[in-house]
Amino acid sequence: MKPEINQQLPLTPAVFHILLALSDGPKHGYLIMKEVESSTDNMIPMGPGTLYGSIKRMIEAGLIIETTSPPTETDQRRRYYKLNHFGRMVLEAELNRLQKQILIAQKKNILGSFNRG
Repeated sequence: MKPEINQQLPLTPAVFHILLALSDGPKHGYLIMKEVESSTDNMIPMGPGTLYGSIKRMIEAGLIIETTSPPTETDQRRRYYKLNHFGRMVLEAELNRLQKQILIAQKKNILGSFNRG
């Protein structure tokens, strides 16, 4: 794995979920916020401060870029963001990191043991 990618890990929950939201295509801020809230059952609070502060840092880190709005968009005030190649590599590296942690937990029979009491 490239050192630049390693420097980004581990991702904060907000950054991780924003990258996941953008993994299937460009979105404007409000849609990102709603997708994160929906996909996490509101466990990751995504107010405007968190969202746009994270987006600013992600652009500076080279994970995402601002893009033009799709031709079907009628509200030109909305800003759209999309995952770039580096951002996708970082997201994949984080998913691999998390997957390894889950495998360790499975080997130790941790998953589900808390529910059994």
